[in-house]
Parts: sequence; structure tokens; C-alpha cells
Amino acid sequence: MFGMGMPEILIILALALIVIGPKKLPDLARSLGKAFGEFKSASKDFKDALNAETPVGEESKSLKAPDENKEKDTRHEG
Repeated sequence: MFGMGMPEILIILALALIVIGPKKLPDLARSLGKAFGEFKSASKDFKDALNAETPVGEESKSLKAPDENKEKDTRHEG
């Protein structure tokens, strides 16, 4: 997870417990979880909107078209 091992995670949790306190730590974790969920939902909505506007099939066709013309051009020159 982000290049951190278990000892690093435990140190961060211990520091958070000391700095924030045991009473506010669950509230902080809950709000961070909600924020992460909202971010994940927003990124999924964005990805779905992008896929709805540009279907993958049409995109690949437009990318293949210049390559096919390129092959035809090189065959006639040679």
C-alpha cells in the first residue's frame, strides 16, 4: 500500500492517535471514508460519462483509419 509496510502504518496510526486523540479519531476515520467514497463515485461517474460520449468501438475505428491509408500509400510508392 503506497510503498509502506506494516511498521510504517503502525507508526502513522500511533502518531494520529497521539495528535488527534482517541475520541476524535473514529470521527476523522469516518469522514475520510466518506470523502474517499465520494471521490470514487465521482470518478466512476466521470468515466461513465466519457464512455457514453465516445464508445470504444468508434474510437478504435478512427485510430485504425490513418494506419490503413498509410499502408496503401507506401505500397504504391515502392
